[in-house]
Amino acid sequence: MEKDKEASFFPFHAINEFMTDEYREAVVRSVLLSYATLPEEFSSRIDRNIKKAVTIPGFRNSAKAPAQLRVKPAIDSFQKNPALVAAILAAWAELHATLRQQVYDLLISREWELLPIEADRTKLPGFLTKWPKGEDFDTLFEAFKTSSSDTTTEMNDVSLMVVWLSGRLPYEFVDKNGLPAEDDSLSSAATQEN
Repeated sequence: MEKDKEASFFPFHAINEFMTDEYREAVVRSVLLSYATLPEEFSSRIDRNIKKAVTIPGFRNSAKAPAQLRVKPAIDSFQKNPALVAAILAAWAELHATLRQQVYDLLISREWELLPIEADRTKLPGFLTKWPKGEDFDTLFEAFKTSSSDTTTEMNDVSLMVVWLSGRLPYEFVDKNGLPAEDDSLSSAATQEN
């Protein structure tokens, strides 16, 4: 019998439901202020999306505005524009390459199905809605702390990297066979702000 392979996606900006305002600002600010250190493929993607989605008074091309002036309008656009979210998160993951590898290894060891680490996740239509049952952010962070000697990484960073690498948001909880968990309702992990 063939399983139903239809996938449901949330647009990338749905991640805002899982982020506090402070953490969203920290992510966007860190990417825009580290812009000069990013490889060209990441910076040009950010520029294209800022030019389309962000308006900064006094600049015809918002991508040419100084980073400090782009932060606030980019945060506002991050809440509505899925392409800008994807560009910012891809750059954020690139800036945290060590954490990206550690979280990738952790998820593989926990038998998550993942795209290769180097895959361009910005080309996806958004985040999958199915999340492995029993793998809430607290559990994953504890497993990360156990498997890593890195004691300075914050839970928010680990959680965001899990979401980005897995391409999933914790909305519909499923067992290892992809079947809905018995308590398919939103759990505290799904409504808990990241």
